[in-house]
Amino acid sequence: MSKTARFQSAVPRARPAGSRIIEAYSLKLGRRLQCFGEAVFEQWIRLEVDPTIQTFCERPLDLNFADEVLQVDFWVRQGDRETLLVMDDACEARSTIIDGVEMAVRIVPPAELLASKMWTDNWQRMLVAITCSRKDIPPSLQQSILKFVAEPMQLSRIEQEFSTGDPTPVRAAIFCLLHAGKLQAPQLHAEELSFLTSIHPVRPLS
Repeated sequence: MSKTARFQSAVPRARPAGSRIIEAYSLKLGRRLQCFGEAVFEQWIRLEVDPTIQTFCERPLDLNFADEVLQVDFWVRQGDRETLLVMDDACEARSTIIDGVEMAVRIVPPAELLASKMWTDNWQRMLVAITCSRKDIPPSLQQSILKFVAEPMQLSRIEQEFSTGDPTPVRAAIFCLLHAGKLQAPQLHAEELSFLTSIHPVRPLS
């Protein structure tokens, strides 16, 4: 499969009535994007921080079916699969063929977003920290942290080990490693981010 993203920019589309525009910067895409409404914004966070997803694109196209026009919210490439996501649960799940590739159209229900609310709230804070500090994080710091975290340990312990004053660069480096899937923090699915958050090494698959 080509490494070039099939969709690289959003198609022109009017903002749905009643939804607000939320601006965000995608580290994975290396560009800014606009999300129409909270649901789309939360789904963007889920895509952005999932290391198994290589790339995605917001509002990639509209699909014309005999009975309706389906406004797709995201195209996603994950491994060798391509999927189209729609945030409107009034729509029906379908499949379509684009450029000879069959893609499932998956409806993301509100209950699914609600179940991941703690995760997305935590990552919203963490993504801001990464975006603000990413140019000030030396790769050597990330490598040192990665080597140091040989077992689960609290965020505060890592900061104490590497901070020489302001802990912000160290914290951002940890978040970068989490974003890249090189460290894990499963606790963030259920608890608010804090200095007690447990950071885990990634164990190789046996």
